[in-house]
Amino acid sequence: MKIKRVEESVSLRRSIDQGTEEQRIAVLQVIQAVKGNGDKALYEYTEKWDGAKLTSLKVTKEEIKEAYEQISPQIINIIQEAAENIRSYHQKQVKQSWLSTKPDGTMLGQQVTALDAVGVYVPGGKAAYPSSVLMNVIPAQVAGVERIAMVSPPAADGTLPAGVLVAADILGVDEIYKVGGSQAVAALAYGTETIKPVDKIVGPGNIFVALAKKEVYGLVDIDSIAGPSEIVVLADDTAHANEIAADLLSQAEHDERASSVLVTTSASLAEMVAQEVEEQLSTLPREAIARVSIEDYGTIFVTDSIEEALRVVNELAPEHLEVMTAEAMNLLPFIKHAGAIFLGRYSSEPVGDYFAGPNHVLPTNGTARFSSGLSVDEFVKKSSVIMYSEQALRENVDKIATFARLEGLEAHARAVESRFTNKKK
Repeated sequence: MKIKRVEESVSLRRSIDQGTEEQRIAVLQVIQAVKGNGDKALYEYTEKWDGAKLTSLKVTKEEIKEAYEQISPQIINIIQEAAENIRSYHQKQVKQSWLSTKPDGTMLGQQVTALDAVGVYVPGGKAAYPSSVLMNVIPAQVAGVERIAMVSPPAADGTLPAGVLVAADILGVDEIYKVGGSQAVAALAYGTETIKPVDKIVGPGNIFVALAKKEVYGLVDIDSIAGPSEIVVLADDTAHANEIAADLLSQAEHDERASSVLVTTSASLAEMVAQEVEEQLSTLPREAIARVSIEDYGTIFVTDSIEEALRVVNELAPEHLEVMTAEAMNLLPFIKHAGAIFLGRYSSEPVGDYFAGPNHVLPTNGTARFSSGLSVDEFVKKSSVIMYSEQALRENVDKIATFARLEGLEAHARAVESRFTNKKK
C-alpha cells in the first residue's frame, strides 16, 4: 500500500465514475428496447449477456424449494437472526403522521404514507449477496410497502443463488425475476408483460445498472447512484496491524475499484499495516480482485495529530469508517461525514454488513457529505395537511391576497377573497 504524508493543500475527494458516452448510449438503447418490446427484450438480453436461455422470467416455488435444499439449517438460522436484528433496528426509524390544531380552528399536519411498489435490484456476477436482499427489502416492509419486486441476473444455467432465494423467501418476497443489468432497471421503471412497473428502484449494481437508474430517475425514484465500496480506518498506535489489514481487505475483495484507506498518527503502525496487507493478500481466494484494488486505490495517510486525522476523515467522507483508537467513543462528536461509523476494536465493518442491524446500503464517493444510508424514510412520502377554518381565513385573507398580488398572481388573490364575497353561485 502507498504510504503518504498529508498536506493541507491536497484534495482527497475521489472522482465519481460517470461512465463513458458509449456506455450511456448502450444503456439508452436497452431502455428503448425494453419499452418497445417488453419481455422479448428481456429474454434476448439475458441470453446475450448472462448466457441464460430462459423460458420464464419469474422464479417458481419449485426453485425456492430447491434453494432450501442447498442451504444448511445453520445458514438459514443465521439469515433469520440477521433479519430480526435488521428489522428491529429499522422499526425504530418509523415516523408517524401528526396533526396540530390552533384555537382559531386551523389544523395543520403531515401524513406519512408508504410507497405502493418498490423494485429491489440484487447484484450478481462476482458474488452472491443474500445480505443485499435483507438490507433493501426489510426497511421497505417496515415502512409498509405492499408490493416488492426483486430482480437479479441469473447464472448461465438460468438459476439465482440459493442464498438469495432463501433470504427473499424468509422475508416473504413472492415476486422474484431472473433478469439483471440495465434491462432489469428498465423493466421495473416502464413495466413489461410480466413485470409491473414500480415507484422506486433500490439496490446496487454495476456501471450499467447505475447509468440506467440515472436515466429512469424522475419517472421513478431511486436510492442513489452507488459507487465502488469504501472503507477508511482511523487508528492510533493502540490498534492492531493485522486486524486493520484484514478490515481493509474486506472491502478490497468486493471490486477492483474499491477503496481501502488507513488514516493514522503512527508511522510505525502504517509500516506494519502495509506489510500485513501484503501477507494477507496472498492467502485470499479473491486475491486478484483485492490486489488490483489495493494497488490502485489503497492508501495509508500518516498525520501529525489526531485533529489532522479527523480532518482527513471528514474530507474523505467514507462509506464505512472504523475508529480504532484508545478512546474511540470520544472522537464520535468530531466525525461529521461518514455513511456508517464503527467504534472500537470489536466493531469490524462486516458486523454492519451482515448482522448488527443498521443498513449497509450507504453513500459512496464522498456523498456522505450530504446523504445518508438507506432507511425506512426512503420508502415513504410525506403529504402536508392544511385545514383552515372560516375564522382563520377571514383573519388572514387580506395578507394572503396582498402577497399574491406582490407576485403578480391576481387569480391567487381572488381565489381566497371569493370565500367572502356576497355573490353566491
